[in-house]
Amino acid sequence: MARQYNCGLDAAMDVIGGKWKALILWALHTEELRFGELRRAVTGISEKMLIQQLREMESRKIVHREVFRQVPPKVVYSLTPLGRSLNEALLPLGAWGQDNVELLESTAAREPAA
Repeated sequence: MARQYNCGLDAAMDVIGGKWKALILWALHTEELRFGELRRAVTGISEKMLIQQLREMESRKIVHREVFRQVPPKVVYSLTPLGRSLNEALLPLGAWGQDNVELLESTAAREPAA
């Protein structure tokens, strides 16, 4: 049975939820990247987590994975049209974060440790 969403924001957050997916989207916003290039572009992500996130995004038709049959094998990742439209929707959120990064960093430092 297909999942039912309460609203559009619920649907969008289901697709990009978590720490890494939006960063992967951003890394792919201008060009296709090989796995190693993508891992270097998304600072701090483990190989296992990147593989998991890419698989989830591929299953949701956000990311396209293309395998080139050559030696050594070459795999590149790119955004699908749906992924590009999602990235465009995230641009204002990124701009808001950039405009407020200093305030956000200073207030995050005051949060009690969990």
